[in-house]
Amino acid sequence: MTQKVALITGSSRGIGKSTALRLAKEGYDIVINYARSKKGALETAEQIEALGRKALIIKANVGDVDKIKDMFAQIEQEFGRLDVFVNNAASGVQRPIMELEESHWDWTLNINSKALLFCAQEAAKLMERNGGGKIVSISSLGSIRYLKNYTVVGVSKAALEALTRYLAIELAPKNIVVNAVSGGAVDTEALKHFPNREELLQEAKEKTPAGRMVEIEDMVNTVMFLLSDDSSMIRGQTIIVDGGISLLV
Repeated sequence: MTQKVALITGSSRGIGKSTALRLAKEGYDIVINYARSKKGALETAEQIEALGRKALIIKANVGDVDKIKDMFAQIEQEFGRLDVFVNNAASGVQRPIMELEESHWDWTLNINSKALLFCAQEAAKLMERNGGGKIVSISSLGSIRYLKNYTVVGVSKAALEALTRYLAIELAPKNIVVNAVSGGAVDTEALKHFPNREELLQEAKEKTPAGRMVEIEDMVNTVMFLLSDDSSMIRGQTIIVDGGISLLV
């Protein structure tokens, strides 16, 4: 059997990197996508190759459709197939609503929302050749509740979750399963860009009903479940992994 292949966008660090490594341990060859952190991408590739799997590194800003098409052309040339797509890359401007500019909106929505649509289109073309595949996106609680300074990111994640539902229906005939995972506050490098990072972490530590804040592995475990055959009848859903904190009024 031809070796299965997984693409994880934004996989040079954090949840993306951990997902890439877990999939490599499961026997997948990995496409590592990054926009800025070349050092992190090289380190991830080294760890994947140490597990005996192939790693293809592609630098691409997934907010740019031309870059997306070029990325998938490289995947097709190198592997000729794709079985799993984890839509993890994210960015965003975090400011109060009265300080937001059009460029902030465009940048955030392009990377966090538009990328899913156009990556999914290209992924589906490759997945269809081999009988189907799985797509999982990473969302956040800001899609359904207010988070300080999070307006454009929250809106972009709400769009991502809506798109997940539409993709799940329209790609189902191709045997492609589409879902999302929404996390509570996770102490990753991305959180360092939050102006109210300490406040968020403190709230998560003190108020999460489960007694601790969400960790990267909690997110990865759920992604892996959605990528497994055990979840094949879960379609178009956003699974919330937050230790119950979003249930509090």
